[in-house]
Amino acid sequence: MVTIAIIFVLAYLMIALEHPIKINKSAIALIAAGLMWTVWSMVSPAGTEHVVEQLTEKLAETAAIVFFLIGAMTIVEVTDAHGGFEVITSRIKATKLISLLWVIAFIAFFLSAILDNMTTTIVMVTLMKRLLKEHKERLFFAGVIIIAANAGGAWTPIGDVTTTMLWIGGQITTLAIMKGLLIPSLVNVLIPLIVTSFFLKGNVVPPEKVESNGVVTSQFEKNLMFFMGMGSLIFVPIFKSITHLPPYIGILLALGVLWFVGELLHRNKSEEDKDHLTLAKALKRIDMASVVFFIGILLAVATMSANGQLPALAEWLAAKIGNQDIIVIVIGLVSAVVDNIPLVAASMGMYPLEQFPADSKIWEFMAYCAGTGGSILVIGSAAGVAAMGLEKINFLWYAKKIAPIALLGYFGGIVAYLVQYSLLH
Repeated sequence: MVTIAIIFVLAYLMIALEHPIKINKSAIALIAAGLMWTVWSMVSPAGTEHVVEQLTEKLAETAAIVFFLIGAMTIVEVTDAHGGFEVITSRIKATKLISLLWVIAFIAFFLSAILDNMTTTIVMVTLMKRLLKEHKERLFFAGVIIIAANAGGAWTPIGDVTTTMLWIGGQITTLAIMKGLLIPSLVNVLIPLIVTSFFLKGNVVPPEKVESNGVVTSQFEKNLMFFMGMGSLIFVPIFKSITHLPPYIGILLALGVLWFVGELLHRNKSEEDKDHLTLAKALKRIDMASVVFFIGILLAVATMSANGQLPALAEWLAAKIGNQDIIVIVIGLVSAVVDNIPLVAASMGMYPLEQFPADSKIWEFMAYCAGTGGSILVIGSAAGVAAMGLEKINFLWYAKKIAPIALLGYFGGIVAYLVQYSLLH
């Protein structure tokens, strides 16, 4: 057990120091996952067969997220290839960096409530490449997008995976969670934006030339693929709520439909003219290194869930701290370091519905803290991991530049929720 924890900590440090040590984080994540599961199979009292069953179960959970990520990234990529994001960029007229930041943050916040935080981050970070020339500026914008997307995802049942878990588990209901967390989530975004307003100066400098690979698309094609691409992403939570099937089935179905429409749209063009526009080409352009990192880090964290270390952590917090509000706040902070999914799952097991019925304070507060606490570190949320791959965000840079304002927003939202709860109950 101790060995597994040591491997994870060492891997975590190497991921954080990726740039100084010049070793790709994907390699570290895969090595950590392989070693942690190997050690667990050797020391598990239940034997190797039981560990294999656990690994199969965790692999299914990981694959569901990875399939969704690949589908969402491909949809965004093919929309971008058609110039679809010009539908948005042509309407954003901000000339000052701070004005643009506020616009982008609010788009991310409300888009995340409809889609989910990871998909929203992929869309918005891709969009920033169309709006800003300087990579340093895009990095900062990506950090704020992560905060906004996580905050936006926390206040609706379909916006964040942990909120969805609580929703499916019966711990929260749709209208109650939206009314309870909208204001705290808004505060979570507003505080970083207000703080940033004091030091972010300068004008928006767009890219000199947006890479188009020589492909020219008509306005009809741009509009069609943009609205179909965004419609595909919006379709997924609707599909899930109607069919109760996993989101990756919805994203694969949407991807297939988009592929089919694309084939029809370009069927009369020459192979050379349509090559860059096909989904087959888009699949080759997505960042597979980020996908592999996602697989490694999720499987590594899953080891600690399988061997009981994360549930044990939750129980230890209950024994040592006692106060539920503080426990939930700490769980939110811990979710910046490890995946919030097993933490919330463990918490759901600790507090039975018979004792804490639907829409109890603990569940709403858990949804906020677990959903937004991951913004504090770049690998603390799916949104952060996605942005990390898309814009090559340095872990230490994020910890220095974004973590402080994310932490302010996190605690600001906590104060807003507790004050709001005391006034209404």
